[in-house]
Amino acid sequence: MNPNLNLLQPYPFQRLRDLFKGITPNPAFTPINLSIGEPKHATPPLIKEALVNNLAGLANYPTTIGSIELREAISNWISRRYNIPALNPEKAILPVTGSREALFAFAQVVIDKTKPDPVVISPNPFYQIYEGATFLAGATPYFLNTLPHEDPAHNHVMDFSSVPADVLSRTQLIYVCSPGNPSGKVMSLDQWQAIFALADRYGFVIAADECYSEIYFDEANPPLGALQAAHLLGRDCRNLIVFSSLSKRSNVPGMRSGFVAGDEKIIEAFALYRTYHGCAMNPAVQAASIAAWDDEAHVIENRKLYAEKFNNVTPLLTDVLEVTIPDAAFYLWAKIKDDKISDTEFAIQLYRDLNITVLPGSFLAREAHGVNPGKNFIRMALVASYDECIEAANRIREHFTGDAD
Repeated sequence: MNPNLNLLQPYPFQRLRDLFKGITPNPAFTPINLSIGEPKHATPPLIKEALVNNLAGLANYPTTIGSIELREAISNWISRRYNIPALNPEKAILPVTGSREALFAFAQVVIDKTKPDPVVISPNPFYQIYEGATFLAGATPYFLNTLPHEDPAHNHVMDFSSVPADVLSRTQLIYVCSPGNPSGKVMSLDQWQAIFALADRYGFVIAADECYSEIYFDEANPPLGALQAAHLLGRDCRNLIVFSSLSKRSNVPGMRSGFVAGDEKIIEAFALYRTYHGCAMNPAVQAASIAAWDDEAHVIENRKLYAEKFNNVTPLLTDVLEVTIPDAAFYLWAKIKDDKISDTEFAIQLYRDLNITVLPGSFLAREAHGVNPGKNFIRMALVASYDECIEAANRIREHFTGDAD
């Protein structure tokens, strides 16, 4: 067996199951699960119809690179969304079966194990796929803690000023998540400029995870994207690959549909890898994906549903948690005000006493540079219905403050 498998840590939700083992949730309350970032809003009819109407495609083997119609739809969406020139759909875009598998597979392509001690830099807290991909590619993760900061511009973002030069010189890949999971923080143009400068100096590849890019709360100010930042800074896509997905944008997590886009040379290498890997997208799913990327009305409506939840849930929790509406994404990254209660203890209390499931922040991070930056935080995914999210917030407030709504 691959010995690097022994480096993998239990996934956060396995740790959560272990944490709750033997605990019976309060039967007086109906269960509300806010732990997992799985969209629960209805899948738009236009996507279902396109899927059903193209089931004849199941009789054909799909190609790794996907149909030109799908790649053109993605290229057009990128251009509209970020107000940048259209990318070459034949060379700069590759459909993938969800951003998760692509983020994992990408490290296997990028990491050159003939070079000594390759490093992959990841934010901390982070999406656990980054770490697993790093280990199984034969590299070492370097966790860059994203901590609360008194200056909002530096709050919960990757600050490379603390990374030693010898680490940067061995870095082959960095994962950037913007909007961030779990913080919801969006990278600024200045921050992208700093990352691009380091990539140019040290030659590493940037994997920009943007699967939450379409969940935001100000229609006039959508989150800045990596390709958009590169264009605004007058540079091309060299050493930059963006990962995106329909799962959150269009409420189709079960469809497993996304794309990678950017540096054409890297896309070419990734397509070669995927030809052997065998992750080609179902033709019916490709047709449904075209329908999804071509329509924005359902995405706007989706954002309205999340905005309503965030605007009404967040004020209910402020007596118990340090929490504000994020820049984007559908998570509340909330600090526990009572420093005598750990994040795991807080999660146990919510589960045992209120039948609410949340994820302890420490499960999403690693001990690095003397601290676990997820400690004493919880992540609440506001993916349940509006009524359930309000009910959960009211339960928490009343339980910890005695203040009933």
